[in-house]
Amino acid sequence: MPEKQTFNIAFQPIGRRTAISANKTLLEAAQHAGVELASLCGGAGGCGSCKVRIISGQATPPTPDEKIALTSAELQAGFRLACQAAPLSDITLEIPPESLTTPQRLQIEGQTTDIPLQQPVHALDLQIQPPNIQDLRADATRLLQTAEAQSNHPYRLSERLLPDLSPALRSLGWNLRLGIRRDEIIALLPTGSPLLGLAIDIGTTKLAAYLLDLKTGKTLTKTGAMNPQIAYGEDVISRIAYVNTHADGRQTLQRRLIEVINNLAAEMCTQIGASVMQIVEIVAVGNTAMHHLFAGLAVEQLGTAPYVASVSEPLEVWAEPLGLKVAPGARVYLPPNVAGYVGADHVAMVLATGIWETGKTSIALDIGTNTEISLAHRGRLICCSCASGPAFEGAHISAGMRAAPGAIERVQINPENIQYQTIGGQAPTGICGSGILDVVAEMCKAGILDTRGTLRPGHPNVRGTGRSLELVLAHAQVSGLGRDVTVSRHDVNEIQLAKAAIRAGIEILLKEANITAGEIEDFIVAGAFGTYIHIPSAICIGMFPSLPLERFRQVGNAAGAGARQMLVSLQQREIAAQIGQRLEYIELAAHPAFMEIYTQALLLKG
Repeated sequence: MPEKQTFNIAFQPIGRRTAISANKTLLEAAQHAGVELASLCGGAGGCGSCKVRIISGQATPPTPDEKIALTSAELQAGFRLACQAAPLSDITLEIPPESLTTPQRLQIEGQTTDIPLQQPVHALDLQIQPPNIQDLRADATRLLQTAEAQSNHPYRLSERLLPDLSPALRSLGWNLRLGIRRDEIIALLPTGSPLLGLAIDIGTTKLAAYLLDLKTGKTLTKTGAMNPQIAYGEDVISRIAYVNTHADGRQTLQRRLIEVINNLAAEMCTQIGASVMQIVEIVAVGNTAMHHLFAGLAVEQLGTAPYVASVSEPLEVWAEPLGLKVAPGARVYLPPNVAGYVGADHVAMVLATGIWETGKTSIALDIGTNTEISLAHRGRLICCSCASGPAFEGAHISAGMRAAPGAIERVQINPENIQYQTIGGQAPTGICGSGILDVVAEMCKAGILDTRGTLRPGHPNVRGTGRSLELVLAHAQVSGLGRDVTVSRHDVNEIQLAKAAIRAGIEILLKEANITAGEIEDFIVAGAFGTYIHIPSAICIGMFPSLPLERFRQVGNAAGAGARQMLVSLQQREIAAQIGQRLEYIELAAHPAFMEIYTQALLLKG
């Protein structure tokens, strides 16, 4: 046995961490960390429900039970039964969604705007005369000539349809619906099949997917998932580092992402009784790194100054070579990137929020592991990107967790006690991003914190830990973990770093426009975390400027809304391209005032 007797175990994409002794199983580690891993057989190794995947680190060799429950391919890929495997080193685990007993809360809703439809793909129903001994025209010729005769318009056939053209025509009985993109036939479907579009918002942490009817523009269904790349790094820098240190790193991250997108697409199609072959158009948005990893572009240069993108122009690429399981002739439209890490998702957010056209002085920001901010003022659009980190996702917080049942999401500190609300009303097992923001704000108001983030004694829930103080949010007897849920100075400092990055970004943009915060007329908060954030708490700790609450708007997943707009309207794509050109990018690290503003923003004051 290695000399080290205690090992650190990280659970992704849950974002939980714990330390366990070498003789404990990974299932016991999950239970200690409050990760609700399924274990139908009670850890006996007989059910296979606690399947996990080891991303890094070493564990004990597979047991006979594992060799029965898991295929050789799964074992080769790093899958193990958590109840059977014990650590031999620090380990990072990926937990498949089906191995969890409770799902994480994913915010995929977003306010949408009514826009005129200008679909990229239209349908044409055909009844083709089948070949006979007197008519031996090739199948492709027969198809094209029938389509031209019916519509009085010439078409060409996508070469991606050719391999399966003849069997497809015969299986459809020569009675079919064409999906036509511009003048190109890209899909062969049963007559009457709706043409579907897929909009994807690729966040650093989370994915949101939407299935739309291209004819009506209606969103038929939507779903979300964790970004599987989080198992290889919590932020874009660590994922770029993974690519730099692994020969197949770029391909691995792309493949894992595409696998999950395919699963989401198939899941949504099943919900509405459709086939993935009906998906004939895709719009995907993400920050520059997510955009590049999705498209298979190089990201190494994004990891070092001056952080240059491979491409900033809008792209149209074939879906099939990316590995997407959709109509063989389907295209993927990728809106423009801006610069640095400000990518197509931010362009989509600006498009959806309308700040580019209202004439108001507006701030719009999408809070996440990487936070992008835009300021609209007197015809200018100025933007920046802030490395706010994963603290608002619960990472690097001692009791932090992502937004799942049992996570403390609201807190009120009274003179004698603490009241809290958990997701799902369950016993507290940790604290999510909106909860830790509330806690820090409440600690400030209660005088438990000074402006530098140092805890003060005086409240009955503040206790010493030897060298420092901590606040007990929930005692062991009421928690779902069997131990106290606490907040330490380290946790407070993590929030200070995150909120300072965001506030510094806001202040730099205001400085560039030569205006004050009081002149902001519309302050738009977008994104998954932005949906649940308590605005007064964000103001209290100084993350947001002190403005009247009526000036704030929480709009949900605006990037996803913008992606949907571009999916059903070519005009919206043109507008997005113009927005991409108008956005003036400010590199915060190079700004002469950044360090001074950032240092001031670290203080806990509104």
